Amino acid sequence: MMARRGGPALRALAALAPAVLLAQCAPAQAENVVKLPAALTDPAVPAKRATAVLAGGCFWGVEGVFSHVKGVISVESGYHGGSAATARYELTHDGTSGHAEAVRIVYDPTQVSYGTLLRILFSVVADPTLKDRQGPDVGSQYRAAIVPLDATQRQVATAYLAQIGRGGYFARPLVVPIERYKRFYPAEPTHQDFMRRNPRNPYIVRWDAPKLAALKRLFPDRLRATPAP
Repeated sequence: MMARRGGPALRALAALAPAVLLAQCAPAQAENVVKLPAALTDPAVPAKRATAVLAGGCFWGVEGVFSHVKGVISVESGYHGGSAATARYELTHDGTSGHAEAVRIVYDPTQVSYGTLLRILFSVVADPTLKDRQGPDVGSQYRAAIVPLDATQRQVATAYLAQIGRGGYFARPLVVPIERYKRFYPAEPTHQDFMRRNPRNPYIVRWDAPKLAALKRLFPDRLRATPAP
């Protein structure tokens, strides 16, 4: 069921009274939440700004969670993996564009490391054992993926996947690809900061609010006082 896509399922839900709608989409525990260990390979980066590109399913929730992480300067939803011609929301639905819904995170490495971003991604945002899907959304556009922007990020990503794969934290094998960076295309304005602007949206209530709640519960020391833009 892809209830956020504006199809018959969403129209049927929209016809319900708001109280009934919210009751049917009440927050639940985020799927497969597990507090993973800190990255063992996570070298210090002597800079005040760095950029990460990550994918973890619907970009609404990925952006919403990382905007609350201390040390994150900004988060932008967008598309990565395909061409400029298909970097539009309406062209990602069939999963043939090559794009994943992704986020571009600008962060301060002196406050939050790249390894910590990966730890949060796989602890509360995305299930790394699911191939081409997350939550209710199915298709390669919803794949979880790591997109290193330099050799150090690739080293951290490779080591962390191996570390948590050996640790037995998941019942199934990890299937997260480490993808070569191509180009990040910002999503349309309506998708930016969607979770904060639409907290009562049924999809947000059911699928993304629990992820933010899990972040606050598992990593209280990592929370920003106010969300990043």
